[in-house]
Parts: sequence; C-alpha cells; structure tokens
Amino acid sequence: MKKIGFIAMSGVRAHNEELTKLGLTLPGFVDRNRIIASMPSLGLLTLAGLTPRDRFEVEYHEIADLRTLPELPTDFNLVAISTFTAQFYEACDVADHYRSHGVPVVMGGITVSSLAEQSKEFCTSVVIGEGEPLWPEVLNDLERGSLKPFYVQSPAGGFDLRDAPMPRFDLLDPDKYNRITVQTSRGCPHRCNFCASSILLTPHYKVKPVEKVIAEIHEIKKIWPRPFIEFADDNSFVNREHYKRLMRELAKENLRWFTETDVRVAEDDELLALMRDAGCQQVLIGLESPRRASLDGVELKNNWKARRADTYKEAIAKVQSYGVTVNGCFIVGLDGDTTEAFDDVLTFVRDSGLYEVQVTFPTAFPGTPYYHQLKREGRILRDKAWELCTLFDINFQPRGMSVAELQSGFLGLVKQLYSAEETQTRRRRFKQMLRTSPNFGRSRRHETQLLAA
Repeated sequence: MKKIGFIAMSGVRAHNEELTKLGLTLPGFVDRNRIIASMPSLGLLTLAGLTPRDRFEVEYHEIADLRTLPELPTDFNLVAISTFTAQFYEACDVADHYRSHGVPVVMGGITVSSLAEQSKEFCTSVVIGEGEPLWPEVLNDLERGSLKPFYVQSPAGGFDLRDAPMPRFDLLDPDKYNRITVQTSRGCPHRCNFCASSILLTPHYKVKPVEKVIAEIHEIKKIWPRPFIEFADDNSFVNREHYKRLMRELAKENLRWFTETDVRVAEDDELLALMRDAGCQQVLIGLESPRRASLDGVELKNNWKARRADTYKEAIAKVQSYGVTVNGCFIVGLDGDTTEAFDDVLTFVRDSGLYEVQVTFPTAFPGTPYYHQLKREGRILRDKAWELCTLFDINFQPRGMSVAELQSGFLGLVKQLYSAEETQTRRRRFKQMLRTSPNFGRSRRHETQLLAA
C-alpha cells in the first residue's frame, strides 16, 4: 500500500517589520490573519477524501508542525503540496527537498495553477485547475509509476459540486484548529481585477447540494461537537433560494458560522432572518473603498462595485440589524486613491456603524488581471516577488501617491481603526443598535451570545 503525505503551507506573516510590530499591540489588526493561518487546507483534505483507503495510506501535515522535527519525514511514496502565494517559494523548497530524496511531488491549487511552468521546476507534477477531477488520474499514474508533468483540467472549471467527496476531517488534530472550513459554493459572478480566489479556477458559479453540506457538518461534529464553521466561499448567497434551503437546515445544527458575501445580501429580509436564526455570526464584505472614483473599474464585467457604492451604508445597517455583524474590507492604494483616502475610510467606518474592519494594500497576485495590468504599466517594484503577496506589503507603484505616502498613511489609519477606543466604540454602538432593532431577538440563543460578547 502506497503512502501519501498531504502538506499544507502555513504561518504567513507580513514582511513589513513596522506593521508586524504594530500588530503585536493591536490584536484586531492581526486577528483575521491568525484565523486564516489556523484553518486547515480544505483542498488537501478534499483530495484525501478522494483517495481510496484500500489502496493508499494518507497523512495530513502543516509545514509549521513538520518544521519542529529534526528533519522532514520522507517515508512517502508521494507528497502533495498546497500553498498560499506568499509561501510559494517555501513550498518550492519543500518540493525540491522531497524530490532530492526520491519522493515524487505534486503541487496544485490556485497559485500553482497560475504559476504552472515556474512550479514545474521544483516538482514532479503540476495540477492545473480544480483538483477533484484530476486526482484519480494522478493516483492511477502513481501506481503505474508514470506520473505526467502536467495534469490540466478540461474544460476549465467543469467540476460539478454534486460529485464533491467528503473531506477527511478525521485526519486533523481536534485540539489544533479553532475554525473548520466547509465549502458551499465555488466561483463568483463578479470579476474584480485583484481577486485571486476560485474564479481563477472556474468561470462558473456553482453550489454544493444542501444535503452534502449538512453531511460534512455532521462529520465535523463527530470530532468537534460545537464547531465554529467558516464557509470557504468566495461569495455566498448568490443563489438565494438555494441558500434559504441551506439556512433552514443549518438552523437545526446549533452552529456558529462565518462567510463571505457581497452587499446584495441586504436586499432579502427573509434570507437575513434565516441567516440570523441559523447561527450566522459575521459576514465579510469586500467594500474595497468608500470612494466611487476609487471603485471605478475595480469590477471588470459591469463596474458593479462602483455602481453599488451609494448603497454601502444602508446595506451594512440592514445586515447588522439582524444581529449579523459585518466585517467591511477596504483596500487603500487603489488607482483612484489619493492621500485623502485614509481619512475617507476612517470617516466611513465611523459613520457606517461597521462592527469590524479589515484594511489591506492592493496586491498583484499571479494570474489576476491586476497583476497583468501592473506588469504592462511597469508598476511592479519586484517582479515575481510572490513572498510579498501577503496583503500587508507594498510591491507596486501607486498612481495617486508615493510608496512612502501609502505606507505612512496606512500605518496611521490602522493605528486609529484598531485602537482600543475605536474598537470599543464600534462594539458599543452595535450592541446599542441591537437593543432597539425590530429585526433582532427571535433567536434567543443568538441574542444571548451577541449581547454577552
């Protein structure tokens, strides 16, 4: 029986020393990064779920854990590696190490699919596209001793989530993770120029059947009786009727959960009420900027975000009136930004009543339209410096300010946004709003959790 090691790269940190030091005194600033780093690789667990147990032995490891050993274990017949962009070169070093010990290595995922030729220099095989339809072929070729250099999905993005396997959650250490991921959809109807999510793998928005999602949650609850679930979706609730069915089933599970969506979720009161009663704690919404000029051209299909800018505050108020907090995400340094953008973000956050906020730099992830734009315009400071793709490092020449102005303005903004006073004010205003909201209180469990937070 052959043995496969699934290795997830973990532990991403910003290279900017001043920002890293600042994060040590502002927990809210780094909290989201820590949460991401503490979640397992759902992609690798899914491939493990596709691996026949009667033919293969499998292990799941985080690279951070393996680094604590005297040396990386090499008792594998195959190693499969998934990585964040910022750790691409470290992933290549790990792959090179295993190849030097005679262990074939397969690399895949969004970043690797976008950097296929560069990845192939360090590994045996590259999986390009969605992994599920290609993994059985990889396993068959491994048993035959004839792994191909590239496995390319055709047509791109064609995998049907109705065929999704059960991820191997049982491979995880129950004490290690504070959140577990479940994917309910893949893709996004928008095409934001900076987005490095699953739209790079599939042009289609597709949903996983409700019964499969609930089955995964039941499997998780065998290990974590009261888990916190993060739905690994680029944009939940696009198909509203589907998600209303899912919400009704989730309401039976006594869960707390988080997901990402867009401002259209505020248009449907029935959906918001179902989300509230199903245990939704927070939605992350990519607002990007409060400035219409900065949003212009960010969404490439029909300038959707610029056209929605005037609805932002109303949407935030509506969602939060149901007891579901909004984490508003902003990008400072967009092409329409000037040095006034920092004050504009701070003012918007204060006026909108946002419960939580995340601020990042524009980041030229490989394969994105934004990367290709900056490359054409000669505005990338260090090409192929993928280790700087952390969202908190600058690797481009801004259009409306200098690099130094962007850096200093960002630092000043986050110092204010994540100060104890600002954070406490946001929390207090939210709780005050809930006490008079007509949309809150039907779920007594949810009400108690939020008001006690």
